[in-house]
Amino acid sequence: MLTRSARFCCFWLLCLAPLSLRAQASLLQSGPMVGYSEMREVALWVQTTTAADVRFEYFDQAEPKTRYRTPTQRTEPQVAYAATLIADRVLPGKTYTYELFINNRKVTRPYPLTFQSQPLWQWRTDPPDFTFATGSCAYINEPAFDRPGTPYGSDYEIFQAMYETHPAFMLWLGDNTYLREPDWNTRTGVLHRYTHTRSLPEMQPFLGSVHQYAIWDDHDYGPNDADRSFAYKDLTSEVFRAFWPNPNYDVINEGGITGTFEWGDVQFFLLDDRYFRTPNDRYVGERHMLGKAQIDWLIDALVGSRAPFKFIAVGGQVLNPAPMFETMAIYPEEREELLRRLREVNVPGVIFLTGDRHHTEMSKLERPGTYPLYDLTTSSLTAGVAPPAKDENNYLRDPESLLVEHNFALLSVTGPRTDRMLTIRILDKEGKERWKKEIKASELRP
Repeated sequence: MLTRSARFCCFWLLCLAPLSLRAQASLLQSGPMVGYSEMREVALWVQTTTAADVRFEYFDQAEPKTRYRTPTQRTEPQVAYAATLIADRVLPGKTYTYELFINNRKVTRPYPLTFQSQPLWQWRTDPPDFTFATGSCAYINEPAFDRPGTPYGSDYEIFQAMYETHPAFMLWLGDNTYLREPDWNTRTGVLHRYTHTRSLPEMQPFLGSVHQYAIWDDHDYGPNDADRSFAYKDLTSEVFRAFWPNPNYDVINEGGITGTFEWGDVQFFLLDDRYFRTPNDRYVGERHMLGKAQIDWLIDALVGSRAPFKFIAVGGQVLNPAPMFETMAIYPEEREELLRRLREVNVPGVIFLTGDRHHTEMSKLERPGTYPLYDLTTSSLTAGVAPPAKDENNYLRDPESLLVEHNFALLSVTGPRTDRMLTIRILDKEGKERWKKEIKASELRP
């Protein structure tokens, strides 16, 4: 890991590099970034400043003389010159160094570029221990288009703190970028906002060696509190997919970004709380936050999963019983249906991961006859923080879990296959631990 002083020296060495190398680096807008990881392939992402030919070369750190390369791809203006390429010559359980080439010239970065393939542990060993990061609400200021007054975004050094914890991957829980009024009604605007956020200098080392997965919430979907009536939801779906290389999207074939992935023996269910959402203030007819097709798929997928921990990622809070701030309690019939169906199938290990609220807290719902459900809300990364409302009666909240400042979560899954342990740590913008909780998989069994 490079120290801050070493990174500063690397920066100046890059500045003093030959003009041809600096000109080549000027074609790089943001990234490179590592996306999903599987045993036999890994997604690599990059964005250029104009149309260019991009490729990656990579090698197993244990065998550096054997190099592989991705096919070359031309970046296109339709998606702001963003491109996802697949490293498909990887083997399970390896760590690779990778290099970016733009127009056949290598582009160096002043920090390590590495990725990992997931190990083949089944029928061989206990599942691997791993740690992942999570958080939501990343507002990056742009004064010309921000609301007047005190800047809403701050403390970008949190991304350096996250990088220095070296998680295996990051799961973004929505509001990963904040579309502004000039943005959400045009492709030009949406692409500008995603590009502006992704290009934050403090974020680049974190993107370069930590695998990235994401869901969305209203601000990266459309206007504030946007719902299924948003006219450009298919446009923002397209841009989301161009900037977030998840392994799959729309697994229900209904539109939106619903998906899933596995890491080790743990499974993640990525839900879309916007594309199917009934407007908050429409009380005629059936009302949904997730929609029937998505809940049907979720229940089936949970039943089919053998994971000791099954993380359900949703932009807005699920367990909070207060019907305000776009919690699922605004849709009480659907919330009750979801909780009822979870009781009926009674699969072990379900935990909700949510964002949105600009503070962090953990809610716990006791369920007679079976195990309790947890909802870990992690917010905010850089957007303005806010405490719960005075009249918000979230009686399920653990009062010691409330944190009203910029923060992120680290979740570690450890232990032998038959006795897995989840350790949750909440860290502030400087990477200092603020609270910690341990949950055994055995505590989440019927």
